[in-house]
Amino acid sequence: MTPAWIVCAWPPVLLKAQSTPELHFVHLGTSVLNPGDTAHPSMGQTLWGNSSSSKAVAGVAWDWVELKQGVFAMADPLGLVTNLRLLGPRGEALSNMQVALYLNELVRTLPWQSEVKRALESEQLQSH
Repeated sequence: MTPAWIVCAWPPVLLKAQSTPELHFVHLGTSVLNPGDTAHPSMGQTLWGNSSSSKAVAGVAWDWVELKQGVFAMADPLGLVTNLRLLGPRGEALSNMQVALYLNELVRTLPWQSEVKRALESEQLQSH
């Protein structure tokens, strides 16, 4: 898998914040950093990006944690990593907090938990 935090090295993509729902992100990869056990939760990273070749590649990555078996959450909803530079209605750059709100809404629409579950199941099969 492409390391999730590589998205920081991608060229920046300027986008009006209101356009984030139009980004059609696809799953680019999920890593399992700790497959978990009875004393420690499973955790890892996931990376999503737009697949359009006509636009610059935009991506977002975040850490995830398994709260209980089959229930996954973002480890830090403000800890998203992205190459998106979101702009307000007058073209002004949004603050990190404002960007996090837009990106969290985007993440909410993605089927990321099922991809995390698939990666975790694959990891557990390989370890047996």
